This record gives sequence, C-alpha cells and structure tokens, in this order.
Amino acid sequence: MFKLLDPSASALPSMRSLNLAFFLSLLPVIIFAKPAVGANELGARQKPDNIVIVNDANNFCMIMPRYAHTNIGDSEYTGGMKTYCSPAAHSSPDQGQLPPDFWSNVEFRSGISSRNARYAQLTGCIRPETLDRLNTNDGGGQYDSSGGAGGAGNPAGSKCSGCVLCILSEFEKNFIMIAFLLSYKHYVELVEPGDKRACIKCCDNYDDCPLHLDTSGCPKVIKGNYFNCS
Repeated sequence: MFKLLDPSASALPSMRSLNLAFFLSLLPVIIFAKPAVGANELGARQKPDNIVIVNDANNFCMIMPRYAHTNIGDSEYTGGMKTYCSPAAHSSPDQGQLPPDFWSNVEFRSGISSRNARYAQLTGCIRPETLDRLNTNDGGGQYDSSGGAGGAGNPAGSKCSGCVLCILSEFEKNFIMIAFLLSYKHYVELVEPGDKRACIKCCDNYDDCPLHLDTSGCPKVIKGNYFNCS
C-alpha cells in the first residue's frame, strides 16, 4: 500500500494542498489506465453475483448454491449458483451474505507461488449449519473459473478479484480510498459441508489452481491449514 503524507492538525496548509494536488493528479491514471496485456478485466466490472474475493480472513466472497438446502453438485447449472460474501466484503443486494461465524477456524495466505505468480487463499473449517444454502451431510463439490463447459468456469464467467493498488489519502480529516481492482486469472473453490471444511484459492498461474482434483478434497487441491475440522 502506498500512503500519502499524513498531515496533522498543526501541519501547514501548503502540505494539505500538496497532498490533495498529488491525489487528484493520480485520478486520470487510475480512471483511464488499461490492464496490462494478458490481464483479465477489472474485478469491478464483474457481475456482483458472479465473483469471488479473497482479501483476508474477514473480507471475502465465495460461490454458494443460490437456493436453500442444495447440494453443491446439484447447484452446478446455469442460475444455480450465486456469490455470498462476508459482512466486510458484501457490496451489492445481488449478493448473499455469509454469517460472521461461517468459519470456525480459517487461515489466510497470500504472496508469490513457486511458479512466480500471485495467489491468495483461505483454508479451514466451516459451520455449514449457519448457512441455509447448504446441506450439512453433503459431501461437497467444486466451483472454479476455468473448468466447466468450454473452460468458461463453473459458474460460467466467474472470476476472482483482488486489490493490487490501494491509495489512501487524508485531507481535512476525511479518508478517501481508491482501489484499483484487477482480477486474478483463475480461482478454485471447494465447499465440503459433510466434512465441515472449505477452501478457496485465487491465482495467476493455472497450475496453482488445479481443477482435476475436484473429488480429492480441499487438502489435496489447496495446501494449507485445515486445523481439526471434524
């Protein structure tokens, strides 16, 4: 994160003016900048009910069945899936909201993989009984951005968004944040209510988000901390 100078109450007016001028000078770059060649569309352009987000353990969105008491596998048809977000990430009435205690234990990791590509992930234990979309005895299944018919994703067109440039400025004690959202190229998510377990990973390298292990369970697909979910 890049942070502008933080003018205190005793700061000179000229410093405040400098901060505002610098902040405003960045707006054309942020507004009109195009993604790098090969990058996916901006996360902000995604339909809010067809997106996943992995910012941290409290700020995330996942795909869940759209309708109540549905097995994951039975939800995998057009219109059968929908974005559900944590309270901190929820941004649209088109999204469902996950209960704040959905995870009983969760670990967030992010960084650069051994393939020299970005990733962000959540792994851990869930309380499936807190979300009425799920059946507590369901063996679970997988959602992803690059599988399904024609590799279009499941749900089709879904993507993972993450904040790659955040500029925070303070002027006259009002905070202004601009987030430049750029989609990761891939994501994979498994929800396993019967094992009280879930995982989601967003990545830029296809092989960091394997799709062929969908029946093998979270620990095989996404290496991470799964505590003792049983």
